[in-house]
Amino acid sequence: MRLAAVLLFAAAPAFGQDIFVMGEVHDNPAHHSVQAKRVADLRPAALVFEMLTPEQAKRISPGQLEDRDALANLLEWDESGWPDFGFYHSIMTAAPQARIYGAGVPREAARSVGDNGLAAVFGAGAEDYGLTQPLDEAEQAAREALQAKAHCDALPAAILPMMVDVQRLRDAALARKARTAMIETGGPVAVITGNGHARRDWGMPALLAMAAPDLDIHVLGQGEDDRPPEGSFDEIVYSPAPVRPDPCDAFR
Repeated sequence: MRLAAVLLFAAAPAFGQDIFVMGEVHDNPAHHSVQAKRVADLRPAALVFEMLTPEQAKRISPGQLEDRDALANLLEWDESGWPDFGFYHSIMTAAPQARIYGAGVPREAARSVGDNGLAAVFGAGAEDYGLTQPLDEAEQAAREALQAKAHCDALPAAILPMMVDVQRLRDAALARKARTAMIETGGPVAVITGNGHARRDWGMPALLAMAAPDLDIHVLGQGEDDRPPEGSFDEIVYSPAPVRPDPCDAFR
């Protein structure tokens, strides 16, 4: 079994990009090892995490990175629902000079999308990120099918459009925060997120390119075994899939 192999759809990065988006499967430790190595090589001025809300990121100061357990407690990580904090701590410590930004959408905001609408929840600048316009029918249908598959076809069909809107909200929040980080630090900026948000065709990079077309973006996706992630990427790295229970057991 190979530990990692690389499939390139474009030239490998020379770290000249403004924004380096690094996808992952959240519970795969090999994916986080790849991210930490890339971050150490890149030496970004900023790290943007899907896993942190803006409020959580504000709690972090440079001197707190050394104590992993204390930082996890400060961030209330055990209540967050994300995998082992050590996965993400290793990325933070790979670039101790980087300013840390949180791009996670708070749960309350995500839940309010159905009542208040996507653009209203995002707020100022929604038009810049395409949130005031509906998706075309084919993309909407494809996104709803992916949401159904990701939830083991256990969700009522009526809720799928809202799930797609929440995904778009999270994509736009990541794009906006990466853009802010670039403005405030001068870059480069590394973005740590799931493969679904990292995909170039309709994820965070597509919305960032829409709002800030002058930025140079490189997108890394991470597959498992011989299975590529859904969507398009500039580069895909493959690692073994960890042993995990059937995720659909929770829906049964």
